[in-house]
Amino acid sequence: MAARRLVPLLDRVLVQRIEPPTKSIGGVLLPESTQSKLNEGVVISVGPGRRDKEGSLLPMGVKVDDKVMLPQYGGNEVTLGDEDYVLFRDEDILGVLADK
Repeated sequence: MAARRLVPLLDRVLVQRIEPPTKSIGGVLLPESTQSKLNEGVVISVGPGRRDKEGSLLPMGVKVDDKVMLPQYGGNEVTLGDEDYVLFRDEDILGVLADK
């Protein structure tokens, strides 16, 4: 996977958005009008973090393979190979979705 080799700079996070389902649980195809854009994604790669005024490295809030909530707008779209990704700043990510 070429995207895992990309290491974002500073406090940036490379995320792949989760695609909405195209079929219902029963196998019925859903029309595009009922499919909504999900604001969820999976973290593919994270940068080292940013530095504060004293030069200390501030830790990142997410790690690789975290499932995260994303803002509806923002981020920089990136295409690597034939896959689409989005680069966000660590502070723009709304939260981490915990598995129960």
